[in-house]
Amino acid sequence: MTYATPPRRTLTALTMTTLLAGGLLLGQTAAAPDASAAGGKKVVCEVDKMRQQSHSLRARAARLQRLGATAEARKARAQADALDRRVRACVDADGNAPKPWN
Repeated sequence: MTYATPPRRTLTALTMTTLLAGGLLLGQTAAAPDASAAGGKKVVCEVDKMRQQSHSLRARAARLQRLGATAEARKARAQADALDRRVRACVDADGNAPKPWN
């Protein structure tokens, strides 16, 4: 019985690892969905409406805080913060859109 030399064993292991990793990457890219937002739908940001919702949530949080419901106030503030982040993302996306004359 002959044993494989250490360099041959290392080379075989390295080759098999590379082939497996390449196959996994190829399989993931083939099964990946297209890069489109929300299933191919166009994303529309109504910034004014979102800002109004954020303002009403913050007013609600202040009212809840005065009444002593701190957990509900914290949740309302978190929702308002999330809306503010979405507004900022929409404004940034509009500002970074490619210009038609470039």
